[in-house]
Amino acid sequence: MALTKNRLGNYIERVERRNSELKFGALDVRGISNSKEIQSTKANISERSFLRFQIVNPHEFVFNRRTTRMGEKLGLGYNDMDEPFIVTEDYVVFRVVDEKILLPDYLNVFFRRPEFDRYARWDSWGSATEFFNWEEMCDVPIDIPPLPKQQKFVDVYNAMLANQRVYEDSLSDLETAISASIEEFKHIAPRIAVGKLLEEVDNRNRDDSLSNVQGININKKFMPSIANLSTTDLTKYKVIQRGQFAYSAMQTGRDECIRIALFHEDEPVIISPAYSVLQVKTGVERPVLAEYIKLWFSRSESDRYGWFISDSSIRASLELSRFYEIEIPLPSLEKQQAVVNFYNAKHMITENVSKISKLLKEICPILIKGSLEEAEA
Repeated sequence: MALTKNRLGNYIERVERRNSELKFGALDVRGISNSKEIQSTKANISERSFLRFQIVNPHEFVFNRRTTRMGEKLGLGYNDMDEPFIVTEDYVVFRVVDEKILLPDYLNVFFRRPEFDRYARWDSWGSATEFFNWEEMCDVPIDIPPLPKQQKFVDVYNAMLANQRVYEDSLSDLETAISASIEEFKHIAPRIAVGKLLEEVDNRNRDDSLSNVQGININKKFMPSIANLSTTDLTKYKVIQRGQFAYSAMQTGRDECIRIALFHEDEPVIISPAYSVLQVKTGVERPVLAEYIKLWFSRSESDRYGWFISDSSIRASLELSRFYEIEIPLPSLEKQQAVVNFYNAKHMITENVSKISKLLKEICPILIKGSLEEAEA
């Protein structure tokens, strides 16, 4: 079987369909990411008129002409859902002309390859802000295998995508169950000060045996340190073990976030001496699970309270002594365990979603290559 070699512009057409009748509103506005995902818009649209916004129907594409040297990727999305949405008039909307020649789902996989982003980066123009316009999109070279070959490899991709979405839907259900449980505990459980539940430990990396330096972000997750550590004495860094918390008192007021994270990994890491390492006390009158404390401080309500009681210094800190004064509702160990079970399931599913998402990114170039090789065989 022969491949059809041509420019993409022969198979796509631009769509300009305005929201002139205001059928769609603020809840229908979407943005796009350079990871090729459709997402809720991050722009302030409170004062915007939606008359000129563009409607994106199912199986249509949208991309942002503006790109940057830093991103190295083109912001582009594909509506693979059953419902239309709207995007700003600054974006370009297009669709496949003849789905009997080129499947939109196949084109979506084509766009998700790193090779496409490298091409778009090479063919964009400008200085600090670069542009990849409709004309450049039409000039993209593409090899199109026969429809059955396209469908075969699209089915592989869509099966993985469906699996990911099943996991994501279950995450939403677990979030609801966790929130409902915590809300109930707020009203029925006795409140205990954090200082009666947690204690600080200070184990240093004195033998210099550990080199994996981690920080914590405003999402309350560990991440590799972004500090320049080339001349840093790591023997002064603190060791954190599984089941312990890292706590940062700084910038709570600025970020409106209590920066605390529970360490889940089996292998210990080291964190900045500026952080505190906390662990659950033993032998207390009312025992507590570390995961339950993690859940309580994952709430936006807890973050707002932390912002409220943080000091007025330039660092807007919530010092450890003040953090210890915060009281949390503490139900029985059995009830804590019940909601922690939801949390553990959520953690496991989140890891699976992350793995599938990574596989989806890695498999796109493999699928396109496979479809072309089979077509040439």
